[in-house]
Amino acid sequence: MLRRNAFRLPRHPASVGLARRRVRDHLRDWGHSTDDPALADVVLIVSELVTNAVRHGPLHEGHEGHEGHEGYEGEFEVAVTALADGSCFVEVSDEGLGAPRPRPVSVGEETGRGLHLVEGVAVAWGVWSRGRYGKTVWALVASAAP
Repeated sequence: MLRRNAFRLPRHPASVGLARRRVRDHLRDWGHSTDDPALADVVLIVSELVTNAVRHGPLHEGHEGHEGHEGYEGEFEVAVTALADGSCFVEVSDEGLGAPRPRPVSVGEETGRGLHLVEGVAVAWGVWSRGRYGKTVWALVASAAP
């Protein structure tokens, strides 16, 4: 059976933890156990892709932001699809036009490893352009079952 859940969140740092919890809860409700390594992999990927959407999403021209939320504006969408074979397909969509790419990271840098983690955990990942409406970054996580 194919199950899909999608939700929108504000582009704000607090949305990263909320996205992780919502995806984890949906997958548990759909029968994935809490000790399933694939569940942990999906949650990690959601965390990394949502962090990128929050940190690197577009700034809307002419908007100063709200107090305590300067630089963050707009929303993004998270979708998770549980496939019949137990694998999961994750999508994070935003209005940004630039395609994310892994970049070289030195040992002392505190950021920049997210897409390297996604590459290491996902079976495949990529970016779909949505034209003038932005992009969707997606990742496929295999089931832990043999």
